Amino acid sequence: MPNFTDVTEFTLLGLTCHQELQVLLFVVFLAVYMITLLGNIGMIILIGISPQLQSPMYFFLSHLSFVDVCFSSNVTHKMLENLLSETKRISYVGCLVQCYFFIALVHVEVYILAVMAFDRYMAICNPLLYGSKMSRTVCVRLISVPYVYGFSVSLICTLWTYGLYFCGNFEVNHFYCADPPLIKIACGGVHIKEITMIVIAGINFTYSLSVVLISYTLIVVAVLRMHSADGRRKAFSTCGSHLTAVSMFYGTLIFMYLRRPTEESIERGKMVAVFYTTVIPMLNPIIYSLRNKDVKEAVNKAITKTYVRQ
Repeated sequence: MPNFTDVTEFTLLGLTCHQELQVLLFVVFLAVYMITLLGNIGMIILIGISPQLQSPMYFFLSHLSFVDVCFSSNVTHKMLENLLSETKRISYVGCLVQCYFFIALVHVEVYILAVMAFDRYMAICNPLLYGSKMSRTVCVRLISVPYVYGFSVSLICTLWTYGLYFCGNFEVNHFYCADPPLIKIACGGVHIKEITMIVIAGINFTYSLSVVLISYTLIVVAVLRMHSADGRRKAFSTCGSHLTAVSMFYGTLIFMYLRRPTEESIERGKMVAVFYTTVIPMLNPIIYSLRNKDVKEAVNKAITKTYVRQ
């Protein structure tokens, strides 16, 4: 029988064991985090104060920005602390809390992306009914589902993580508490946790991605039937940003969670995790701004108003 040990804290091994790189990484990730906060909070404020950004698409985008801020903050705070710390520890309760919010926010984000794809389908394929079908009440209900579902599923997943037993190895080969490296060092409760992680991730990623793919298949069919080249260009331009965000987020998560944890996959997973926990939340506001005429005009008007008041 394994000699199970009571856990009070874990040691997060982080991204590198080279001490000379710690300060450099701290500066880089602090800069990325500050850009993430400024970009996403700025997007939320801009959508809130701009009359031309009061459509359902921007309502959902503001929630995507909010989730990105929470998602990045959940991981980055501890990572930055540990980069300047010699101990690099996290309490057992702190680890479970980080796991809980991480899993919850991942599920919330994938379903917000699915809701945004459905919104684009309604706007392009049913433009005459769009205003009535996507009313404020409907939008609030649609956005409530990812939050309620995501935090509920995460509670179940975290309870299975709580069911893992450890036998003396408390070194987590990651820069935050994630399921794959925790499974790798556990010596009990591993099988049920491993199977449920893959099944739940598979079901949710498949279902939400199916909504995205079906929505965009119908959008492509509708756009190809348009007689106006300008109309086709405008329709594709409104979808391009969302497709870019979907491709980046789903691609990295599928790489991370839809396979059995091994030492090699965990090492590669750390690099991928940097991308979806820090880089993607930073890029999303940029992606949705660069190719969006409405956002650019709203930014220009906000800047103009600021100068006029001064």
